[in-house]
Amino acid sequence: MVQHSVQHSAITAWQRESAVAARIGKAYPELSKAHRKAADYVLANVFHTATMTIDELADAVGVSLATANRFAHALGFDGYPAFRAALVLDFASSLAPVEKLRDQVLRPASSAEIMAAALRADMQNLEATQRALSPAHCDQAVSMILNAERIFILGFGASAFLAGIMAHALEPYCRTVLSVAGPGGPSQTARQFFKLDQRDLVIALAFPRYVTDTVTLAGRAKERAAQVLAFTDAPTSPLVPLANVTLYAQTERLLSPTSDAAALALIQAVCDAVAHRANRSVHAASKMTEAVLPWLHHPDGRRQPGTLNKNGNKAGKAASRKSATKAI
Repeated sequence: MVQHSVQHSAITAWQRESAVAARIGKAYPELSKAHRKAADYVLANVFHTATMTIDELADAVGVSLATANRFAHALGFDGYPAFRAALVLDFASSLAPVEKLRDQVLRPASSAEIMAAALRADMQNLEATQRALSPAHCDQAVSMILNAERIFILGFGASAFLAGIMAHALEPYCRTVLSVAGPGGPSQTARQFFKLDQRDLVIALAFPRYVTDTVTLAGRAKERAAQVLAFTDAPTSPLVPLANVTLYAQTERLLSPTSDAAALALIQAVCDAVAHRANRSVHAASKMTEAVLPWLHHPDGRRQPGTLNKNGNKAGKAASRKSATKAI
């Protein structure tokens, strides 16, 4: 009974709300020693248990398959599949990609077939994303970007990489654009957001599985009266209620949670629209190119005229003429 009280002294949010946890709590005093051992394992490893087959649970707990199945019956389920389905339901959004992966890896296929299927899925995502475009929202999104005094691009997890690419693409056309997924993490971002006002724009990126920090900080931005432009996957996304404008990318994928390809394509499409509408966009792109010339590779191995060589001196025709004059 000591182990029972220890298990139930640290009641988690899942244990308060889960139907499975409620059944375990109700049945625990009447469970056999082996079934209590299984119950204790489930309570301590609930998320992991939701991903396990009956064989895996039996091995982890150290009981027989028959005992694992009887444990599910003791909790009032028809069998282990019903027990596991109830656990999965508690983590439906988080476990959906795991369940898809489990289903797919059981299907025999070559690497080429898997790759072809992935490419077909991304093409379907892109077509669906294109169909979902709202002309009015596209115009609003571009206007928000071009009119903002400062732009903060908010994304964590995989979206942090997308945020960096977007910041890179918008840089020539916006005075201040920053990806906030850097050193310091969400707490540093919160420090930056303390100074937000209505002149600023926060571009929030969140796709399944949504990162809580992104949603929380988008809410902070809204509280500070900043404009919020959301890039997400569906109207049910937690970002939608916080955003002034939302653009949607379909991100379905068979073997991973999200299609980053579709999300990236939408981001790049918006950046192209910004470049098209920005004042003096050609001039800005030209000046940006000039600034990075010293770091660009020339096909024949020579440096571009006007760039710096390894010694920090000017390279190109002018430098060559000067060297020739000294030789004479």
